[in-house]
Amino acid sequence: MTSSTEPRKKSLVLNAFVEMCSGHQSPGLWRHPDDQSSRFNEVSHWVELAKLLEEAKFHGIFIADVLGGYDVYKGSLDPAIISGAQWPVNEPLAVVSAMAAVTKSIGFGVTVSTTYEQPYHLARRLSTVDHLSGGRLGWNVVTSYLDSAARNMGRTEQPQHDDRYAQAEEYMRVMYKLFESSWRDDAVQLDAARGVYTAPELVRRIDHAGAFFRVPGPHLCQPSPQRTPLVLQAGTSKAGKLFAAQHAEAVFVSAHAPAVCAGAVAEIRETARARFGRDGAAIKFLALVTPVLGRTEDEAQQKLAEYRRYASHEGALALFGGWTGIDLDQYGDEEELREVESNAVRSTVTAYAKFSPGTKKWTKHTIAEHVSIGGNGPVIVGTASQVADGLQTWVDEADIDGFNFAYALFPQSFKDIIEFLLPELRRRGLFWDGYTVPGGTYRENFYGEPGLKRSPSDHVSSKFRWLSGVSAESHPVPE
Repeated sequence: MTSSTEPRKKSLVLNAFVEMCSGHQSPGLWRHPDDQSSRFNEVSHWVELAKLLEEAKFHGIFIADVLGGYDVYKGSLDPAIISGAQWPVNEPLAVVSAMAAVTKSIGFGVTVSTTYEQPYHLARRLSTVDHLSGGRLGWNVVTSYLDSAARNMGRTEQPQHDDRYAQAEEYMRVMYKLFESSWRDDAVQLDAARGVYTAPELVRRIDHAGAFFRVPGPHLCQPSPQRTPLVLQAGTSKAGKLFAAQHAEAVFVSAHAPAVCAGAVAEIRETARARFGRDGAAIKFLALVTPVLGRTEDEAQQKLAEYRRYASHEGALALFGGWTGIDLDQYGDEEELREVESNAVRSTVTAYAKFSPGTKKWTKHTIAEHVSIGGNGPVIVGTASQVADGLQTWVDEADIDGFNFAYALFPQSFKDIIEFLLPELRRRGLFWDGYTVPGGTYRENFYGEPGLKRSPSDHVSSKFRWLSGVSAESHPVPE
């Protein structure tokens, strides 16, 4: 019998963490002879990945994105360009339909910014892909953090951090109005006898007029399987936590130790409950982790040592500069990182400044070594049992619900996870044997609830729903 004080065993949500670039979280590893990440321009590259991961029963493929280059370090794009540190990078939504066409159940979480996309246009693109994928789309809502992106979008610099979140808050209301309120569920009639494709009285304008956006509508797409895609979010600053507590169905955290994010996880869950009436425990928190696995610990350590020989410290410092807004080229060799005000990813700056890497201090050299393999997340090295123990520590200490697995080598890192780690997690009862709803939506399989195609009833988007049989007069578009 299980003790009442024993922590509840969680069935973990597992995603592959990728970007339409070479290397992603491990700059320089494209040079390794076994790495294929430089094939990211080929559709077959992504089709093969999707089939591999669905066969292994991964919940999803989480696709990151940026809209500019990492040019903070040394005040130049050159370190990123030379090392291939998320440069070049392609637009991610375009490849989802190809991956969906060769799979049935795996989900696709795609990063799109609220700062530089018009909501009307994005709603159309997301609804289209939700249709084409059979409801397997998730939207990772971000506010962007690179000034280089802002300049390329016609601004001198990006809006201030909290202003970006204020804009994102209004953005989400516009999206919910378009996704949920513009068409009644039964608006599409397909009545051949009467010649009525869609009933015009069941489609309406949203007439949104706010501080940032004016969108009359109606939405250009008919209701998709999920209507609102599964809402993902990354960011644990003060503004980010409040945004997540209201909107996120899953929160992506990246930190080098559980203690760094444990407080934020607990705060978001409690804020969701106390302020927004949500079940905070139902929000899934996914941590960035890069496993390096071997049949023995020595084999795994040898792999890591080999990876480090190919890693680019210049590329790592370019990434760190973009994430934090800090140019570590201005720091001396032994100078310790300071906590500074940042208009980039504030939570990242705070995390590095407050938590030291074991017995060492954060200098530009220790940061470069840390970031060069696995980015901002931990690298867990060892046998399947040792790596599973490491993952369990994150669950126990930070209340994590799953992981976004980054790779050192593409696709070999994922093959190692499939061969070594997943059988161990299944043996421990920590990972499912198959999709709860084969052929179902991302949301159904993410929550493990058949029939849950639309967001839960306590989610903010639910109040926007225009249900079948409900008159427009009795359910006007919510503000």
